[in-house]
Amino acid sequence: MTLPAPLAEVVSDFAEVQGQDKLQLLLEFAQDLPELPADLEEAAMEPVPECQSPLFLHVDAADPNQVRLFFSAPAEAPTTRGFASILATGLDGQSREAILAVPDDFYSELGLASLISPLRLRGMSAMLARIKRRLRDV
Repeated sequence: MTLPAPLAEVVSDFAEVQGQDKLQLLLEFAQDLPELPADLEEAAMEPVPECQSPLFLHVDAADPNQVRLFFSAPAEAPTTRGFASILATGLDGQSREAILAVPDDFYSELGLASLISPLRLRGMSAMLARIKRRLRDV
């Protein structure tokens, strides 16, 4: 699986831990979700209704060589925030082509399927699908 280096590093981090430690790592990512820039309001962002908790994203592809990704999710939604943070860490600043080349099911490599419901995992899939759709529309 070919992933941008930052996303490959995240996948590697998850591969290094087992069981409940994977959930702890996901919670650490949730705590590290970057704040929105001052000039971007949640109301101007795209909702991702497939997520179990409210999640909004914004894709700035003005520079196709350095796509910017922004996410907003409430603190009381740590799983959703964790997924958003993984995508932000792994894909923010990458090229349009690199993001479009990420396999749609890359998250299966995180090893969370036995710990998190398929419905919640579908949220990460939906986030990536919406990001790719935005990039294809550019």
